[in-house]
Amino acid sequence: MVTVEATIVGGGITGCAVADAAARAGFEVVLLEKEARLGAGVTSRNSEVAHGGMYYPPGSIKADCCVRGRRLLKVFCAEAGVAYRECGKLIVAVDDDEAERLDPILARGLANGVEDFNRLDADQLLAMEPDVKAVAGLWSPRTGIVDAEGAARAYADRAAEHGALLMTGTEVTALERRDGAWLVTARRGDETWTHASTHLVLCGGLHADDLVAMTGLDVDAEGLRQTWVKGNYFSIDPRHAGRVNRLVYPVPPRAKDTLGVHVCLDLGGQMRLGPDFEPVVRGVEDYAVDPLRLTPFYEGAVRFLPWLEPEDLNPVMSGIRPKLEFPGPFADFRIRRYDGEREGLVALTGIDSPGLTSSPAVGALVADVLGGGIPPAPLDVGGEA
Repeated sequence: MVTVEATIVGGGITGCAVADAAARAGFEVVLLEKEARLGAGVTSRNSEVAHGGMYYPPGSIKADCCVRGRRLLKVFCAEAGVAYRECGKLIVAVDDDEAERLDPILARGLANGVEDFNRLDADQLLAMEPDVKAVAGLWSPRTGIVDAEGAARAYADRAAEHGALLMTGTEVTALERRDGAWLVTARRGDETWTHASTHLVLCGGLHADDLVAMTGLDVDAEGLRQTWVKGNYFSIDPRHAGRVNRLVYPVPPRAKDTLGVHVCLDLGGQMRLGPDFEPVVRGVEDYAVDPLRLTPFYEGAVRFLPWLEPEDLNPVMSGIRPKLEFPGPFADFRIRRYDGEREGLVALTGIDSPGLTSSPAVGALVADVLGGGIPPAPLDVGGEA
């Protein structure tokens, strides 16, 4: 039986970044992705924002990996020729009540090390974005947008340059710990095989907890059960192109499940609104956008885009992201190294936003764990988000 040092299951941007970091650290790496191409899942359906890192509790894995990951991602994209633009982000308050809620966000961002993060008054905002209505705001100039699939492929390419074997169209069907190694059974077309692996890293995105269950762990007892949440997007009519040149977010609503309807930009400058927060049935990957969701999108955005009309909006895309079933207001990434009966297993679950931004930092963290570095905490982090 063939034996490898590290098997990575999942070829989204997180899995590709882990494979890259592990291969560059000298590990013999095999990456298995069930889809026909890398980055075809959650990576292919998101806002493609390289986030600043101001929303997450200081000391959390999300806060640390988001800030470090964005710096690493920017440098990597420049070196690899992947499209990346530092357009910056405004968080805007439309009234005095919202303006008072900016200070805790600013303090959290500064505590997390978000660079050049500062507060703006109404005149400063007007000078930057004259078509955005606000009484105060926060400015994060280092926030950017990135070609997410392109970055995933580029990480995979660099991993391959360092000897990693990347296999798409390959579904893992069984995981078993035996005789000091993980036996990984996989199917690719009509071919089925089993290989042994010293380390097993699970980066399954929407299906991360299913992979954990395949190892024999009780997902619920481990606190790793995921639900699925759909995020819908509506495009803004191209006739308004150029009216807004930065990402624009509202002050997050008091409900903790969303950042509110915000303006995203793609790399071509096209504006869209989203994502929203729509719980969906697990296992049903329906990416159609219900046109009836237009009203809350319009009502959310017209507060700071007063020129917007309902007919300016059209359903354009959606994505589904994994959310951990967590009783508190904040659920951190779970990155767990197991010892004893499941030695060599590293399971990544709950990798929702800012997973794209955090991917290179997460990859470096996992490579350190594989190399015998201090394992991360259980990551059952609570607190105000």
